[in-house]
Amino acid sequence: MTTIELPSGTIHYRVAGPEQSDAPPVVFVHAFLVNGAVWSAVADRLADRGVRSYAPDWPLGAHRTPLHPGADQSPRGIARQILTFLEALELDDVTLVGNDTGGALIQFLLDTDASRVGRVVLTNCDAFDTFPPFPFSLIFRLLKGPRRMKVNLLPMRSRTFRHSPLGFGLLANDLDADLTRSWIEPALTQPAIRDDAARLLRSIDPRELLDVSTRLDAYRGPVRIVWGMADRAFSADLGRRLQHAFRDAEFVEVPGARTFVQLDAPDVLADQLADFAATPR
Repeated sequence: MTTIELPSGTIHYRVAGPEQSDAPPVVFVHAFLVNGAVWSAVADRLADRGVRSYAPDWPLGAHRTPLHPGADQSPRGIARQILTFLEALELDDVTLVGNDTGGALIQFLLDTDASRVGRVVLTNCDAFDTFPPFPFSLIFRLLKGPRRMKVNLLPMRSRTFRHSPLGFGLLANDLDADLTRSWIEPALTQPAIRDDAARLLRSIDPRELLDVSTRLDAYRGPVRIVWGMADRAFSADLGRRLQHAFRDAEFVEVPGARTFVQLDAPDVLADQLADFAATPR
């Protein structure tokens, strides 16, 4: 793991692939209460193809180091943190890849400043006023305060509960217990991490993402929507509606995959990313 100091705080991130590459860099944006390790299988496959990728632990509740006091934890504020990360590492013509909450953050980023983004890949994610989807709209209400978050996360110490529909069980076909434990450990053990996460949840307003959706067609780069068709949270209809919100987007079906396409179908997603990376800006 590598770290970088941003104005908002310390960001831990994983790097895979050659330092010198002809392919544009790939930057991943993960879901709430998940860390960058969720992309590891895809990142390894991209590295084998000579593509360099970056998988940060964004401050979404599974990050290791609390943000500085006063850091903007609204969705647009986190989008600006992602932009600052790109600027700090001098990454241009980026292939930006988002999943779940991360897809919403990328939409806010495109609405803020898309100058460093060469192309966008969105897997199953929040869109329009689905932010978050049912049943997570109910679950997130239980986590909006740091104390309530700790109490309601305590059952997640059990692998059985963690991999049930009340945990991460709806999101992937096969989950690794050590990986999912790493997702909840920071929020269970660090009050400041819970505060960062709760501030994000309190600031989520579906109306704001719906408003952003009206301007997605202003983004002129190519977009690929890679959608798990067995998803119980984000429907295929939502994905196709998202496709049509962009000026230049295509829709790719991934049969059998749920929300976390990167876990259920890493080969498929890596193939799509490697192919798409060659798409001109």
